[in-house]
Amino acid sequence: MTNAPEVLIRKNWLPVVQHLFPGALISHRSHLEGQPTADGHLFLTYKYTRNVELPGLVVHLLEGPDPLPSDAPFGDGTLLFASEARGLLENLQPARVRKGGVSKALPLERVEERLEMVLRIRGEDGLNALRDQAREVAAALEWPTELASLQRIAGALLSTQSSKILTSPVARARALGLPFDAGRLALFTTLLSALHTAVLPRRPDPAPVAPPFYTIAFFEAYFSNFIEGTEFQVDEAHRIVETGQLVGGRHADSHDVLSTYQLCSNVAEMRVVPQSAEDLLAILQRRHAQLMHARPDKRPGQWKEYANQAGLTSFVDPGLVRGTLHEGFKLYRSLSEPLARALFMMLMIGEVHPFDDGNGRLARLMMNAELFSASQCRIIVTTHAREDYLDALRRLSRQSDPSLYIRMLSGAQQFVADLQPDSYEAVKVQLEAQDAFTDVSSKLRW
Repeated sequence: MTNAPEVLIRKNWLPVVQHLFPGALISHRSHLEGQPTADGHLFLTYKYTRNVELPGLVVHLLEGPDPLPSDAPFGDGTLLFASEARGLLENLQPARVRKGGVSKALPLERVEERLEMVLRIRGEDGLNALRDQAREVAAALEWPTELASLQRIAGALLSTQSSKILTSPVARARALGLPFDAGRLALFTTLLSALHTAVLPRRPDPAPVAPPFYTIAFFEAYFSNFIEGTEFQVDEAHRIVETGQLVGGRHADSHDVLSTYQLCSNVAEMRVVPQSAEDLLAILQRRHAQLMHARPDKRPGQWKEYANQAGLTSFVDPGLVRGTLHEGFKLYRSLSEPLARALFMMLMIGEVHPFDDGNGRLARLMMNAELFSASQCRIIVTTHAREDYLDALRRLSRQSDPSLYIRMLSGAQQFVADLQPDSYEAVKVQLEAQDAFTDVSSKLRW
């Protein structure tokens, strides 16, 4: 052998356990986790009680009831897997743990979160069907106490019993009518921690008054739309915002640029930042309604009704949008630095993706409102920086690594701070000199 026995056993735990303990039932916490714990503990219901130590794996054999017809074969059939109802009931049993030991049952909040997931994915009918199955299992195994616990949790989730019995924040939010995406909240918390520990600069707004203010607002609107695929030549887009005249055959696209500009060049609007979670929701709906008013098929100002995604990234489910924004706001309000609040706000809106379309533009508008309201320099992601921007978002979203995200957007802010916004033509010349209009990905393709 070239690999350590611990590595081989952990990698091949299923055939090893099948060979050693045929007829055993994967149960308790191992049922809900579907595998050994990170420390290598596996719980099986068997003919007797015993702990068997193998290299890299400790098998906890627990004497218990024989398998039921609802318990299904696992692997090649020499092992069984407890039914969903049985597994949940087992995790509601009292579990005494010796000092330094491992509990056979998961914490109560994990059971609550599993039942919340059933309700979210399968609906009330699915949760009630699971309760019916649990009644049959509890009757067969004589587990009335465990069944009563499960019924209380299910009742609280369905708002037929008090939500005060719930311990999981996810379950409590569901019971109160504001369920949220726990995975996204963990991602927001990761970014929050990084922003709290980072030393972030303060860069004063280089264009706080007209006419430079309107010049910077135009380029913000132009590049924000270009990133999303609404592509115009820069002079063409400038004529749209200067004259209000739409490009023939591209009325909706022209309105996208014009609407974005009308928002980010509105001094009063850009000074508005949310003071409460409900305030955040109202601002988002109002700005989205204006942003997308020329595209009625995108339901301006209305929360999405169907799941959306970009590439391999699936965004927050429609039923979790409001709750996730509520929970995210609680984290946002703990930040005091303008750049930190801006970066958090943009990620939160981008990850939730609360509307059918226009979410990226809206997220960047919300980000820059945080900065403008604090007299700080805006962030503009140029066409040249687009790939770096998307790479930073992907690394944070998929790998929970916020370092590149913070560094990239801070650099984008510095880029704007270095501009001399005397006039449209002057800024255009500066941007051309730095290849800001060049799409890096297209250069690589050719």
